[in-house]
Amino acid sequence: MRDPYLPGRLQAPVHSWWMKMLAWREKHIKEKSLVIMLSLVVGILAGLAAMVLKWLIHYISSSLTGFVTVETGNYLYIIYPVIGILLAMWYVRYVVKDNISHGVTRVLYSISQNKSRLKPHNMYTSVVASSITIGFGGSVGAEGPIVFTGAAIGSNLGQAFRLSPRVLMILVGCGAAAGIAGIFKAPIAGMLFTLEVLMLDLTTVTVMPLLIASITAASIAYIFTGYDLEFFFVQSEPFVMERVPFFVALGVFCGLISLYFTRVMNLMENFFRKYLHKQWQRTLVGGTILASLVFLFPPLYGEGYGSINSLLNGDPGSIVDGSIFYGDRNNVWFIILYIGMIIALKGFATSATNGGGGVGGTFAPSLYVGCMTGFFFAFLINHLGFGMELSVKNFALMGMAGVMSGVMHAPLMGIFLTAEMTGGYELFLPLLIVSTLSYGTIKIFEPYSIYTMRLARRGELLTHHKDKAVLTLLKMNSVIETDFLTVTPDMNLRQMVDTISKSNRNLFPVINDDNRLIGVVYLDDIRNIMFRPDLYKRLHVSRFMTAASTRLHTTDTMETVMKTFDDTGAWNLPVVDDEGKYVGFVSKSKIFNSYRRVLRHYSED
Repeated sequence: MRDPYLPGRLQAPVHSWWMKMLAWREKHIKEKSLVIMLSLVVGILAGLAAMVLKWLIHYISSSLTGFVTVETGNYLYIIYPVIGILLAMWYVRYVVKDNISHGVTRVLYSISQNKSRLKPHNMYTSVVASSITIGFGGSVGAEGPIVFTGAAIGSNLGQAFRLSPRVLMILVGCGAAAGIAGIFKAPIAGMLFTLEVLMLDLTTVTVMPLLIASITAASIAYIFTGYDLEFFFVQSEPFVMERVPFFVALGVFCGLISLYFTRVMNLMENFFRKYLHKQWQRTLVGGTILASLVFLFPPLYGEGYGSINSLLNGDPGSIVDGSIFYGDRNNVWFIILYIGMIIALKGFATSATNGGGGVGGTFAPSLYVGCMTGFFFAFLINHLGFGMELSVKNFALMGMAGVMSGVMHAPLMGIFLTAEMTGGYELFLPLLIVSTLSYGTIKIFEPYSIYTMRLARRGELLTHHKDKAVLTLLKMNSVIETDFLTVTPDMNLRQMVDTISKSNRNLFPVINDDNRLIGVVYLDDIRNIMFRPDLYKRLHVSRFMTAASTRLHTTDTMETVMKTFDDTGAWNLPVVDDEGKYVGFVSKSKIFNSYRRVLRHYSED
């Protein structure tokens, strides 16, 4: 049976009872009411998935590291991460048989390019692969995989009810928001993640489902794990205005660290893609880098949330527990150097995990680097002799919000997620200052977040910018017109006139024997000689055709197409494939008609 929503793809036979239920639903339940109901279901399922993922990670990690000693180095840290990468790589390659890395980027791609459709296996495969990766010490986060999982739950639930791409987009956003809300107990941050990172518009249609899904998933988390916050934090040093210059300095510093982290991730990703073409090479190199870093810097093991809690509780010496540097835990300057090295190397550890075959996200690493950055900043200032004592745990908290805001280009989410995870609402103004300045700093150098830059470079990113969003949703093959009659350069004027009489177009592509476009004949250019029989056999197309200097390619994005139209002032432009062979024409009128149709479809409220 053919899927009416995915032409050319086969779908499994649908039970007659389900078809009857769908017909009953269409008759008795309005679409808006159905979306509200489904958002509740998505919230429950995504919240349960988040609990399963957290439990698996904790169970695997505690089983492997529960007996390690803190007074010396542990050589098991060299073995565990490599085993985790190997197991995750084997699972993805031979069981899943699909690429499930970069979960948030794949959700963005599905929204922009695949009508918000995700595969059924995405509802569970990322949970399995990431729990193995992180539990065995992979220096990545569980948030990217749970966003992918939640989005897939929303997408497949919507597909089961045969909902339109516009509604599927809302349910994908609900699943992503529920994933974040469930794993962090942060419903507001979950909704803001969908708005700022996935870039869904906040309308009367989207706000209620997003809230319901986020609140439901957070409630599931509270039911299963109690009312404790994700990170234990007690506000003991009040906010004072005299510290504002230091908040400003921290915000800029966090923006620069965010830029460094993003550039390192891109550098390593390009290295694995360009120079390591075989999977065993990537696994060997990635595993070696990760194992070496985790052995020297045990806080890089897994998500590193234990280290965050230690710093928030004002215990910097614990950062070297379990390492060969345990003897220096009371050396202040060594601790500063050690934390600085962790900040510098976290991006390498994260990219080595993913590049080697592990599955995980960059959400938790940015949170981790932010905590280290804020603590490092305050700890260093306190020991440089400025005569002012800064609260290291307050600054660690602000650093979390700052780096997260910069890396993800999501300042509001960074602020609310930090406040919700720690209960640090008394620091709301400092969080605002640091997050805003960090975001503003990195925007000077990087216009896109770590999630969106891959798609933005290919012109496949859906954004809040309406014009660009609609152009992204348009596809080149949907606006190419192929009903133009072609002519050859050796045809005479008589044959040209006969061709004109059969066409309702006023231009004619000229092609050679290889079907390559070599020129265009415009009706206006030959109107004055069309009715001169004495020239019918004397003139040939090669004499009066115009060279096609500007051509579009089938691989061009619609943004490129519109820029070409603006630059040339043309109304019609020819399209060729990669080999230069003629395909058809694109006209402004066709694009404008398609633009209005897509805009009307995705702007229904």
